Amino acid sequence: MAEDLHWLSAVEAVRRLRDGELRLAEYVEALIERSARLARLNSYLSHEPDLVRQAVQEAPQRPGPLYGLPFALKDIIDTADLPTTASTPALRDSRPRRNAPIAQALLDAGGTLMGKQALGELSFGMTGNNPVFGTVRNPYREACIPGGSSGGTAVGVAAGLVPAGLGADTGGSCRIPAALCGCVGFRPTHGRYDGRGVVPISSTRDTVGPLARSVADVRLIDGICAPSSGTSAGPVELAGLRLGVPRGFFYDGLDPDVAAVTESALAGLAARGAVLVEEDIPNLEELNEAASFTVVLYEVGRELSAYLYQHSSPLTLRELVAQVATEQIRETLESVLDEDVVPSAEYRMALAVHRPALRAAFAGYFKRNDVSAYVVPTTPLPARPHRPAGEDRTVELNGRAVDTFLTYIRNTDASSTAGLPCLSIPSGMSRDGLPIGLELVGPDSSDERLLAIGEAVENTLPALPRPPL
Repeated sequence: MAEDLHWLSAVEAVRRLRDGELRLAEYVEALIERSARLARLNSYLSHEPDLVRQAVQEAPQRPGPLYGLPFALKDIIDTADLPTTASTPALRDSRPRRNAPIAQALLDAGGTLMGKQALGELSFGMTGNNPVFGTVRNPYREACIPGGSSGGTAVGVAAGLVPAGLGADTGGSCRIPAALCGCVGFRPTHGRYDGRGVVPISSTRDTVGPLARSVADVRLIDGICAPSSGTSAGPVELAGLRLGVPRGFFYDGLDPDVAAVTESALAGLAARGAVLVEEDIPNLEELNEAASFTVVLYEVGRELSAYLYQHSSPLTLRELVAQVATEQIRETLESVLDEDVVPSAEYRMALAVHRPALRAAFAGYFKRNDVSAYVVPTTPLPARPHRPAGEDRTVELNGRAVDTFLTYIRNTDASSTAGLPCLSIPSGMSRDGLPIGLELVGPDSSDERLLAIGEAVENTLPALPRPPL
């Protein structure tokens, strides 16, 4: 039987392309065929096979470090050859004049752009439902949500449509779909990646981030997207490694399967000599609430308006919002049109007082407990079934209806507000066959060390079965 090229890891694909064991045209054709066969997943918003083939024909052999590696982009990252729609009707025909610097970096490294992938509208949605652009489906169970907002990118990676992609993360948008779809999602330290040419929510919180099928693949992409420090973290030994386990808040009210899989992961780490330090982060929930949505709701309208202006769009913010297809997202943005929804004084207090206090709480936790990272479930529950748009505002958790968005971001939001590096790794499966994720969060600017720790942790976890497509 011929090898399934679509399951090659990014690292292995680069090695084979570099050594001449794999022709780029052959590899790209396998991914194009796979994408066509699984088009029902609705991972791509823009995927033009002839454009990809033309790019390969013009440069069939490319220099490193990617040597032609195919990649995809969340459809908020500007590209000159494809629209940037942000999954919202008003931007359906938006054609940026140039590539975002982060996209150009991958192209300059020899990457091959396969297309632009679906997201929760304007990066707000969690479920993959979109009344205009369609429903994004989880490859492990197509009737279930993929998570968001970078759901299309997680689906593409997990389903074997592309070995790696760039999503973006404001409150968990790389890590949550990675956890629900069974792949690896990384949120770098805020400011590590160039954020220009990306449809924004909040400059204080937004960052682009890679998704792939292994931590090694994420490290490959991170090495291109981040400015070189001249050093790289070497392998990490688990024996003696101190990892925090802040059970208060993060471990409360978990879905039973998430709790069981997470405890099994912790037991595996302890068995290999990791020192698990069970200490909480004091006042975390209160500190985050004082800054989190205050910053987002103040910045989003201003920054969307600036993005439209920079792209010479004839649209006003009000016209864009009027066309938003997802009712809950439109309601949120309509509230932003009233400039008093977050008073300027409250925003300044969040930036000058509350966010620094949150960052100080995290820094104190890492220093006081001498831990290299802390370990929590990425989400309190696995993927839940799709429900019709408008009925998907709640999900069931432990017999109760809870807010979909707030519940899925519960464990990812505070570290996002603080701008810390975070990594979600597949940790196991629920009893009914859905992926579960384990999140590692490190101190500010510890990205390379966190990724090295992630590789060591990944080696202790069971390999997930491939999705039953």
